[in-house]
Amino acid sequence: MYPDLVSLLAAALFAVALVHTFAARHLERLSHRYPRHAGLFHLLGEVEVVFGFWAIVLVALMALAAGGAEALAYVESRNYTEPLFVFVVMVIAASRPVLWSATAATHALAGRMRWMRRPTAIAWLGLAVVPLLGSAVTEPAAMTIAALMLAPVVFRRAVPPLPKYLALGTLFVNVSIGGTLTAYAAPPVLMVAGAWQWDSAFMLQTFGWKAALAVLLNASLATAVLARHLRDLPDGPTAPKDVRPPVPVAVVAVHLALLAAVVVFAHHPVVFIGLFLLFVGYTQAYSRHQSPLILKEALLVAFFLAGLVVLGGLQRWWLQPIVEGLAPLALFFGALGLTAITDNAALTYLGSLIEGLSDPARYMLVAGAVAGGGLTVIANAPNPAGVALLKRGFADDTVEAGGLLLGALAPTAVAALAFLLL
Repeated sequence: MYPDLVSLLAAALFAVALVHTFAARHLERLSHRYPRHAGLFHLLGEVEVVFGFWAIVLVALMALAAGGAEALAYVESRNYTEPLFVFVVMVIAASRPVLWSATAATHALAGRMRWMRRPTAIAWLGLAVVPLLGSAVTEPAAMTIAALMLAPVVFRRAVPPLPKYLALGTLFVNVSIGGTLTAYAAPPVLMVAGAWQWDSAFMLQTFGWKAALAVLLNASLATAVLARHLRDLPDGPTAPKDVRPPVPVAVVAVHLALLAAVVVFAHHPVVFIGLFLLFVGYTQAYSRHQSPLILKEALLVAFFLAGLVVLGGLQRWWLQPIVEGLAPLALFFGALGLTAITDNAALTYLGSLIEGLSDPARYMLVAGAVAGGGLTVIANAPNPAGVALLKRGFADDTVEAGGLLLGALAPTAVAALAFLLL
């Protein structure tokens, strides 16, 4: 009876966490209405706290129901490599030398795009080129760089909410599908690549070129909507002040080398944590070339993802029968919809466990999972990083789940049509 009870309990808390995600903005507003308990409401209003908080509740209830040893055994059985990696790559990718080099390259490209104003060109590059680079530097790194690059241009209070949510949805969808040009950058692809013998050549031929076309179209449509809202920006450099001063080439090279090494050893936490400690030491030694590291934001995102790992690990009992029982086309739409309420990597991982899954079904499962990766904060692992870095541009410093869902509908439809029709 114990496994059934725990599974039902985990499913109930997972549902509560989803509702909590949609209610985060309302909780943030309560912090202003009831200042005596503002700290509690502000904490619970942080989207990045939601799944970590309910994972702690789950573990506490498991300990009461079956004993502390059972609860501890379950928690220790989970794989936390992805949350740790996202934390490390967020901090390094957002460091001043890396951001300075990315911004300098972006402005150089924007300066050559003489057919549009510089702010508009930067918006397009951030929504199109950087997400595609995620196939090389991994999706979390691409999300971090794109978010910090777009924040002073697109995600400002002066830009109305609807265009901002369209831009946010476009960014999330494009990062999700933009990582499919290789077999190692997108978490949902990584979960099946080894089991199904999908290498980077296969990904580029089967998914990548379709994803690239969808990314470019999505970015172009979003930029067209944003263009008139960027006219108040000067037709010149719009980078954050802390990345304008030049950084020595040697310092940039060390940061980029450490970032590349972390990406190479993304599945070996002992190595990339060691590299991260070396990175922290280097930033202290050359602090005059650094900005404050985004440790708080990255830790909150890691906490969110770790909570998702704990809660999501007990959802297999209802997710796998759904995946197993669908025909290929239905599986595509089923995966697209299920991705909105559970991490797409968890969904494809379940698919990799199904024996005898046909090649068309495999394609549809992964295509649906990555196409739906921008619909919610939990749909794709890098999304919480984007929310953490961009939420200050929205009312109440909160990204509304409903606004994100509406903003992601059009780019999701473009991605879905690209994978289905091309």
